[in-house]
Amino acid sequence: MTCELQKHLTEERGFNLMLGFIIRPPHQLLSLLLCPGLRIPRLSVLCAQPRLRAMAVSSSSWELPLVAVCQVTSTPDKEQNFITCAELIREAARLGACLAFLPEAFDFIARNPEETLHLSEPLGGNLLGEYTQLARECGLWLSLGGFHERGQDWEQTQKIYNCHVILNNKGSVVATYRKTHLCDVEIPGQGPMHESNSTIPGPSLESPISTPAGKIGLAICYDMRFPELSLALVQAGAEILTYPSAFGSVTGPAHWEVLLRARAIESQCYVVAAAQCGRHHEKRASYGHSMVVDPWGTVVARCSEGPGLCLARIDLNYLRRLRQHLPVFQHRRPELYGHLGHPLS
Repeated sequence: MTCELQKHLTEERGFNLMLGFIIRPPHQLLSLLLCPGLRIPRLSVLCAQPRLRAMAVSSSSWELPLVAVCQVTSTPDKEQNFITCAELIREAARLGACLAFLPEAFDFIARNPEETLHLSEPLGGNLLGEYTQLARECGLWLSLGGFHERGQDWEQTQKIYNCHVILNNKGSVVATYRKTHLCDVEIPGQGPMHESNSTIPGPSLESPISTPAGKIGLAICYDMRFPELSLALVQAGAEILTYPSAFGSVTGPAHWEVLLRARAIESQCYVVAAAQCGRHHEKRASYGHSMVVDPWGTVVARCSEGPGLCLARIDLNYLRRLRQHLPVFQHRRPELYGHLGHPLS
């Protein structure tokens, strides 16, 4: 992209960026030729680290719902983690977002399973109460991507759930999803991960939840490796799939973007992935690269290195047109290969 074109697109959207970039996807002309009347939206790719400033513009794209994707480096210090997340959430509200996404383990990342269990809380505990108040204060919906939850069976199991919580702008819990696929893997160069040492897999999927940005299907991190889950969510009405994550330093460069774009393309959904980044403590580090992918598979927003946030507008009319022009769900042949993702009951 030339400097002149980037300057033109920046001025066209009325953004004054301290740090960020705007991409005009190279496939747009080809897609317009293949699908007459199909508009690939020109979405901003922004990273607000340090802050960006947005000025009002008179355009239809400006009226689309804006979402903020937060990237953090959680540690075992729950209080400091909340301060960091709250600052990003308030910034998202100031920039006009209707919904902010936090990554998996936004509450803390412990050094070992024992510390994880010690720091965990029930959904009715103090920490979620603080986020409830924050959602009300900011008038913002929150996707709390992976809360270490002491469930109702805590006394019997002494294990927790990895729980994705959605709060509305009044601070009410409107959806919870407990991670169904636990990450028990040993990747050379990345260190072993045995999530089941402290965590119980969730028993079911959650039906997509209506939000100001669209219907959101809930998942967490390792779930993205199982396309059956995303297909079940989209058949239940999902328009946005969300994968809050803490990807490792080896699997991240190899698989992160590829998997997210694949899930977006096959489901014809927006994919929102808030990620942990950097070194959490002496035993663990995360890849980062939080992003939003549109239903065509284009990365339309991406965070740079370190804590910060990126912004993207969600165009559901574009999503519907794309599904109309490329009706893959009408072309499936389950009689040949079965249902890869059964609709939710």
